[in-house]
Amino acid sequence: MLDRISTRTLTAGLIAVTFLVIAIGGVIRIYDAGESCPDWPTCFGSWSFDISPDEQEIWWDENPEEIDSRGEHHRYTTFQIFTEWAHRLIAGTILGPLVLLNWFIVRRDDESNSVTKLAATISVALIVWQGLIGWFTVEMDNEHWSVALHLASALAFELSLIWLWLCISRDTHENPKWIEFDPVLANRWKKRIAWLGFGSFIALFAGVFVATTPGANTGCGVNGLDSWPLCHGKLFNTIENLENQSQIIHRWIVAIVGITLLASSWLVMKEQYQHQHGQILRNWIWTATGLFLLNVIVGAFYIFSWTADSGFEEWFSLLHLLLASLTFLILATVWLSTSIGTLHDTGVETLE
Repeated sequence: MLDRISTRTLTAGLIAVTFLVIAIGGVIRIYDAGESCPDWPTCFGSWSFDISPDEQEIWWDENPEEIDSRGEHHRYTTFQIFTEWAHRLIAGTILGPLVLLNWFIVRRDDESNSVTKLAATISVALIVWQGLIGWFTVEMDNEHWSVALHLASALAFELSLIWLWLCISRDTHENPKWIEFDPVLANRWKKRIAWLGFGSFIALFAGVFVATTPGANTGCGVNGLDSWPLCHGKLFNTIENLENQSQIIHRWIVAIVGITLLASSWLVMKEQYQHQHGQILRNWIWTATGLFLLNVIVGAFYIFSWTADSGFEEWFSLLHLLLASLTFLILATVWLSTSIGTLHDTGVETLE
């Protein structure tokens, strides 16, 4: 019992640290520090982040094949290098070892459900995969699609930890009240929530693609209302270049998902009155919808923040990323919660 309780706490801590790593990844992007450590796992051949411009020049001279998209004369600040260095440090020396420790404790406990052990194993596999994707992203010179893949993998890893925490909570009979759904309503909404989560993920993925594609943030202009909610003064634009016009595609996806979430919020409100614990599921869907709509406003403020002198206020972009990630994780957690009981009762099955 002690092992399970400590593992439950450890898993909760890993969930929090993983979200912190995602946030630091966002900081790296807004400060244009994604290539500030051109090699991996070292940084300019060093394990430190204090790399002077002269030391950077020496390293570029010795490794001309590693020169990134900014050219051999570009120099990174200590802060830029520190963000990438800290990101790797937390992921490699904290998350990695603790995930392995968690897996060992869970596997050692003979009373853990087989699904719990599977979730622990998947979390180990995903942290290894995330490390490989991190290396690949560096090798690809932070191509926009590789950065989006890196974030998607991070969210998958976060979800595996949430799944593990839910499994341990069930094993220890400590299911929190905030995920105890009416079984009839939960079963009816399980597939709907899965689609809502998928839609929010696609919107998030498209947004990351926009944020990491040069020039895409200004793809609809920076002229107030003519740039948002309109795009160059038009509500609909012909798509001629998927990459350069990825912002308008992102907006269409957001609009579809937002309307679907609003409709779902109204529908679950109508249906929850028929069930004893329907309010809990309703509140989760309302929360996800509220965060999604708030994030739409944050995206608008990001566009409006542009000035000729300083460009965009990039902290809006970071907040935009975190709210999008949180919305997806909420919907995914609710879906896992509606599925976890069936899995534990029947053994290892395929998630519906």
